[in-house]
Amino acid sequence: MWAIYRKEIIAFLSSITGYLVISVFLVLLGLFMWVFPDTSVLHYNYATLAQLFDLSPFIFLFLIPAITMRTFSEEFQAGTIELLSTKPLTDFKIVMGKYLAVVSLVIFALLPTLLYFYSIYDLGSPRGNIDTGAVWGSYFGLVLLGATFSAIGVFASSLSSNQIVAFLLAVVLSFLLYLSFQYLSKLPVFYASIDDSIQSMGMEYHYASLSKGLIDSRDLIYFFSLIGFFLFCTQIKLSSRRW
Repeated sequence: MWAIYRKEIIAFLSSITGYLVISVFLVLLGLFMWVFPDTSVLHYNYATLAQLFDLSPFIFLFLIPAITMRTFSEEFQAGTIELLSTKPLTDFKIVMGKYLAVVSLVIFALLPTLLYFYSIYDLGSPRGNIDTGAVWGSYFGLVLLGATFSAIGVFASSLSSNQIVAFLLAVVLSFLLYLSFQYLSKLPVFYASIDDSIQSMGMEYHYASLSKGLIDSRDLIYFFSLIGFFLFCTQIKLSSRRW
């Protein structure tokens, strides 16, 4: 499993695409947080990182599928998936190795944003006038959200040998699970407590809960269940080639 993990990390970091994807993510966040007047923290009267945690999920919707689209699609296209099968590796280890590599890359992309946190912490009046607990809770929620998008992206990549198709599938699946339930709950047929139940089926609801700085077991169970489900589906898809 760790051999697959190292192979994926090296393959991503040895290509210009990897650095380009991470650079686009950081540049977009930087522009929205410090340059564009409608969202710039410099135009707020209090220290906050709300813009980062509000914008990151929408950038993740495209960033993570761009990272995951090659995980299995490239193997299918080049025919190297059969070579992997000859190694002493189970389908579970192959899936987990690739998945953990993607999650590591997502965390790697988030690490430079800690500079934004330090900047706002230092610019606060008085210095350090920021809800640190809520910030770390939001980062934890963002990592969980990224891990879930990664599981969806890896599954989408296992469905097609075409990387563009895998990218589009991952974007659509991630968007539907993140936002569709929120819009669905606003339909007139749902009312009272039913609309809240519909919203709780979407990732945005649980991500917003974690972003408040409160770690709720229901949110953790939701995200880990989704991750487990899509990784299990990926393993089943890989195993189906032997049927």
